[in-house]
Amino acid sequence: MLRRPTLAYVAPFVAYVAIMALGRESGWSPQIVFPIRFLIVAGLLVWVSRPFFSLRASQPWASVVLGIAVFLVWIAPDLLFGYRHHWIFENAVTGAAASSLAPALRHNVLFLTFRVASAVLLVPVREELFWRGWLMRWLVEVDFLKVPLGAFSPASFWLVAILFASEHGPYWEVGLAAGIAYNWWMVRTRNLADCMVAHAVTNACLSAYVLIAGEWQYWL
Repeated sequence: MLRRPTLAYVAPFVAYVAIMALGRESGWSPQIVFPIRFLIVAGLLVWVSRPFFSLRASQPWASVVLGIAVFLVWIAPDLLFGYRHHWIFENAVTGAAASSLAPALRHNVLFLTFRVASAVLLVPVREELFWRGWLMRWLVEVDFLKVPLGAFSPASFWLVAILFASEHGPYWEVGLAAGIAYNWWMVRTRNLADCMVAHAVTNACLSAYVLIAGEWQYWL
């Protein structure tokens, strides 16, 4: 009975990660991988996941403010302290804070359009569905639909924050701060759409910063 709801929350995230891994292993050009990934994940969100979540935020402006705050937290350590290249953050496990994009792609309008659209439109939805819509509840009860959105459990709250941090490689410490902020907002609003808005604003600000300031290392 849970198969379809679980698929709705998990499938876009798994597809995104799987296509990214396949692209790296196969050596496919990002010009091919990003459009394919965008279309597949967007299709899953529309046809599989859409019936299971709302896009109506209960506190849209507060969510925007939170998203901007997380963006500032994300770039502040590098701007203020410049410690990113310490071995705690760059090592064999986390990787290095350096962009994998070929220089030519940094001027490819079509690629950049898909890259920004993915970061702003797809990543916030598929990540919030997975981390705070599914995993944060599944860790409380396998039949996760019995657990209300935003229900607080210390174990699930902190485990999700730590796992969310781990997917951000050398930016794990600001990833942890972001995970805590989004988890807190989920508990506070009990509305997945508010987390999606906050996450989308963070990613939009970061994308603009990357393109305007040329800080490509934020796009690993």
